[in-house]
Amino acid sequence: MRVGRWALVASGSTLLALAGCGLDSDVPTGSASSTASRKAGVEQEVRQFAAAVSRDITQQGPAAWEKHFEDSPAFFMASEGKLVFPNRQAARQAIGELTHTIQHIELSWGDDLRVDPLTPEFAVVATSWHEVQSDKEGRQTTENGFFTGLAERHNGRWQFRNAHWSVALPVSKAP
Repeated sequence: MRVGRWALVASGSTLLALAGCGLDSDVPTGSASSTASRKAGVEQEVRQFAAAVSRDITQQGPAAWEKHFEDSPAFFMASEGKLVFPNRQAARQAIGELTHTIQHIELSWGDDLRVDPLTPEFAVVATSWHEVQSDKEGRQTTENGFFTGLAERHNGRWQFRNAHWSVALPVSKAP
């Protein structure tokens, strides 16, 4: 489990529930430009949030995840096809442990960052990522992969409600 590889993924039931809650649900007919403007605003906010996550993790280490994960019973995180944090309490405990083993993390999102605003409070985030971790003994681990997730505006700020990380398999070279 790597703290730097946390991605958001909405469960099927969450996406179905959100499908009826589009950004334009309370907009009168004929105000498509207003809806587009709101979607653009959400997209810009979530892009700024993603940039803040990368910056904070790189500058502050694994402890920075505390402010970027939603502190609610809905939170979970999966990695490599496994549920690694079934709830926020499990994530909090792992973050505490990682602060004692990881010296430094450099987390970078790819240029392919995608934000899909679902409502004024929810957006799907998807991007490639690159991470370099250094442990307390000076060993370095470098990984790349893809991240997907659900960002939620919670208590006036964006946080990850769910996260899912996948690691790209190393490219094998033919003999």
